Amino acid sequence: MNSTNTPTSTGPLQGVRVLDLSAVVLGPIATQVLGDYGADVIKIESREGDVMRGNGTRNGGMSSIFLNINRNKRSLVVDLKTPEGVEVVRRLAKDVDVVVHNMRIKAINRLGLGYEDLVKVNPRLVYCVATGFDQDGPDRDKPAFDDTIQAACGLVGLTAGEGETPAYVRTLIADKTAGLALANAVMAALYRQAKTDQGQYVEVPMFETLVSFMLAEHLGGLAFDPPPAPAGYARLLGQGARTPVATSDGHIAILAYTVSHRRALFEELGVPELAEKYGAKSNGTLGMYDELSKFTRHHSTAYWLEVCERLDIPATRIYTLDDLPRHPQLAAIGLFQPTVHPTEGKIVTVRPTTKFSATPATVRSLAPTLGEHSRAILCELGYADAQIADLLERNVVVG
Repeated sequence: MNSTNTPTSTGPLQGVRVLDLSAVVLGPIATQVLGDYGADVIKIESREGDVMRGNGTRNGGMSSIFLNINRNKRSLVVDLKTPEGVEVVRRLAKDVDVVVHNMRIKAINRLGLGYEDLVKVNPRLVYCVATGFDQDGPDRDKPAFDDTIQAACGLVGLTAGEGETPAYVRTLIADKTAGLALANAVMAALYRQAKTDQGQYVEVPMFETLVSFMLAEHLGGLAFDPPPAPAGYARLLGQGARTPVATSDGHIAILAYTVSHRRALFEELGVPELAEKYGAKSNGTLGMYDELSKFTRHHSTAYWLEVCERLDIPATRIYTLDDLPRHPQLAAIGLFQPTVHPTEGKIVTVRPTTKFSATPATVRSLAPTLGEHSRAILCELGYADAQIADLLERNVVVG
């Protein structure tokens, strides 16, 4: 693997170079993982910049979302509508290990930056594309967004019971799940590249990835032919399925998951008949939380947390997003790290969560300003000062 990387990188992907043509959330989530793990990620942006620079809470120039999914990257602004701009990217592609993009296949092929174009200049290239739909299917050219993928993959259908209004999950779960799958795919292909010095084309389709994700526990009767029952995991569905229970001062999540959990909990409550009912292996937990709430509502959340800890039953108070920096576990491990961004001032970043004993993942650089590294990257590519000045003057490159 190439060794052109920032000198402070210590992650397991140190020495890997990634050409990142992705934008919005799915692709940048994936390439930030690669950057956190030590790769040198060169983010290609248009003169307008990644749209997520302006989406989310802003306290200055960059949004909270952009800051949180674009660290450990360098920004190069190139006008891909010009032949000179495309040539800059092609020169970059000669000496990188990975190309990542989430553009439509027809669009990137028209630019001359498709797989068949770039593999000619770099035969060992891992070329990884995030598509909306598997390109072998009839929906190959349809646009894909988090909302529509949530609806199409069955997730929205799970949020509504009979007669209820369907609702989206209040997080970009399709984008983020597919983004993590994309990062995994890149690393698997890099392993083969390291072993054989051969590249390959990798496709991660958002829709099919989320269908597979959903069916991990919800395949149900569809696992058999013919299906003996509908799809779905009964413990998570239906009237009386798992739900937080009310306390005297709020709600609490209690997971009486095993037979011994349920028996111990209801014996603690002094209702042996319920201990027998829900502590029997042959009985499920449907209706159990309705029964449990009749008892929990009479004492505080703190009281029930102490009971569950004593009985070794998983339980937690309900945390809001604003509560998370004060979560005792997160505070103890320093997940939220205050720092100073060169242009945005004081910010808080969420550090990498995966731990490597020999090659730590680190935050080496914060989210870049638009075109912050354009000049430096052109110098690395061998462009002379006069050539760089000419590209900048004609807005082929901005920096």
